Amino acid sequence: MTPQLADIAAPGHTAIVTQECQGAVMGPNAGLGMLATEARRVALPNIVRLLPVARAAGVRVVHCLVQRRPDGLGSNHNAKIFNMGHEQVDITPGTPGAALLPELGPEPDDLVLSRWHGVGPMGGTDLDAVLRNLGASTIVVVGVSLNIAIPNVVMDAVNAAYRVIVPRDAVAGVPTEYGEAVIANTLSLLATITTTDALLEVWRRH
Repeated sequence: MTPQLADIAAPGHTAIVTQECQGAVMGPNAGLGMLATEARRVALPNIVRLLPVARAAGVRVVHCLVQRRPDGLGSNHNAKIFNMGHEQVDITPGTPGAALLPELGPEPDDLVLSRWHGVGPMGGTDLDAVLRNLGASTIVVVGVSLNIAIPNVVMDAVNAAYRVIVPRDAVAGVPTEYGEAVIANTLSLLATITTTDALLEVWRRH
């Protein structure tokens, strides 16, 4: 029997993980303009709607960001993605590019984890330990991108025995059709695919 969304997403064991919802990636002056435009079109407004209701229901919020030293020490240089866009935008600690988008917080009870390397937070931060210490067994993944980081964190989370929920209208990738194909053909086999409105309905009951 397939578990119901209300059971999987129950606040007592669920956390939201926002992925790279920061100035350098989704802001108006982001390094990858096409991705930022796509993310701000649908995903960002839905994340803005989702987080306050999640917090009010008792769902923990963990923001996962990426940062880089000016000299690049400790960061990856072994794939094309690590050289794309970083010359146009600053992601050194303390800059707007490395900071969470202000419309998302952080609120006092949110946690913020920044990584120096890799393409996802499970391997690049203490996310796994933090989620376990919060008592989370389900994570709701939102943000960018469906091209690389979202599949990465979903797969890592499944490998670490978490249940994963992906609201399809709170994630983004480019081109749009490619992102939709990733959801339909890959993420749907690993995660519960739902919508922002469906999660809001569940959490407003609490």
